Amino acid sequence: MLEISSKTNLLEQSTYRYSLQDVEEPNLYREVYPYTDVPRIAFNHRRVPIGMPQDIWITDTSFRDGQQSVEPYTVKQIVDLYKLMSRLSGPYGIIRQTEFFVYSKKDREALQKCQELGLKFPEITTWIRASREDFKLVRDLGIRETGILVSCSDYHIFKKMKMTRKQCMEYYLQTVADAFEAGVMPRCHLEDITRADFYGFVVPFVNELMKMSKDAGIPVRIRACDTMGYGIPYPEVALPRSVPGIIYGLQHYSEVPSEMLEWHGHNDFYKAVSNATTAWLYGACGVNCSLLGIGERTGNVPLEGMVFEYASLRGSFDGMDPTVITEIADYFTHEMGYQIPPMTPFVGRSFNVTRAGIHADGLLKDEEIYNIFDTKKILNKSATVMLGKTSGLAGIAYWINENYRLSAAEAVDKRDPLVLALKEWIDQEYEGGRQTTLSVYELEEKIEELSGKRFQKL
Repeated sequence: MLEISSKTNLLEQSTYRYSLQDVEEPNLYREVYPYTDVPRIAFNHRRVPIGMPQDIWITDTSFRDGQQSVEPYTVKQIVDLYKLMSRLSGPYGIIRQTEFFVYSKKDREALQKCQELGLKFPEITTWIRASREDFKLVRDLGIRETGILVSCSDYHIFKKMKMTRKQCMEYYLQTVADAFEAGVMPRCHLEDITRADFYGFVVPFVNELMKMSKDAGIPVRIRACDTMGYGIPYPEVALPRSVPGIIYGLQHYSEVPSEMLEWHGHNDFYKAVSNATTAWLYGACGVNCSLLGIGERTGNVPLEGMVFEYASLRGSFDGMDPTVITEIADYFTHEMGYQIPPMTPFVGRSFNVTRAGIHADGLLKDEEIYNIFDTKKILNKSATVMLGKTSGLAGIAYWINENYRLSAAEAVDKRDPLVLALKEWIDQEYEGGRQTTLSVYELEEKIEELSGKRFQKL
């Protein structure tokens, strides 16, 4: 049968409807995932078309997945970060949603305090255990949408849940029916999709979800979860690891609208950002992230990274305020005691610091030579250099002013006693045979000592 596609506006053959394959033994893709060796990347040389949606956005899991991997946040910290996230999101809500736990009294208090702020973006959603009582709790809190776990690989179905595929699908569909009965929009987290039998379970299951959604008149959001970071962004990679294949397949074979399709990835193989960008390129409107990439194991997709991916793809921040990223990093460091690795792009203390002497010389002549963009304008974080044996008094004063972000009234000059004392110490270090540059932490420690704690370690 031939039909006009609403997505491509071309005459296409109607798609084959995949049925559940209720196998007796789990399909663990042992050739791809041997476990005793590094996972393998298989190619099948099949390409699917790029199809970026008209609108793309970011969603956040800092207070759910992110909070699971660090010291639990206080109510005040959650509220403060939510306000910062709203400012970063801008008037058009590019950071569309954020999700909260609702299990404990503290979780609910934080959620309600954020609700009381009356901010439009990001919309507050939840993540719950799939039970009727929790659906009612979400409804009573005035929450429109909640996430529920629907693990889809045989690793989870057979090994963790101890079910068959048929039993598992029936259980999930009943759970979604319970959400509909409570009047809550479900967001189905298809956990471990990059190890799942895509045509034998994922597509038939999502087909049933889309049918239920249509019958109930309630949308169902599909979150494709690369739980272990196995996703691959390259064209012509075979399923189940192909990010283009997963996104295209959910649209083409299960008719999931782009606005109902979201990617959630992890960074176990350094591909979190590239996989999330690929999900956008191939048709998902949403990519799920966390602040600073904090999350399970190696972390989630860093939200600040996708802010810059968005601007790179669209040519504009579309109202987002990237200077808030630096405020968020400062808040994590100073208010929460979280140590951001100094080389972390955009938020690390050394991400735009030049160490090599020849590079430092170029940076001081014209920072555009060795700075990725105008970091002062975009992130309110000036490019600077590391101090070494050739640093003069002016360079030392410049470093102190930039490192401690001193205002014009607070700034030191090259005649300041601290600058003179630090120059003398640096000279002694190199006269004693030192060859390496001085680290930020080493300098701050010495400055704290020389200044009588006038300047303390950041």
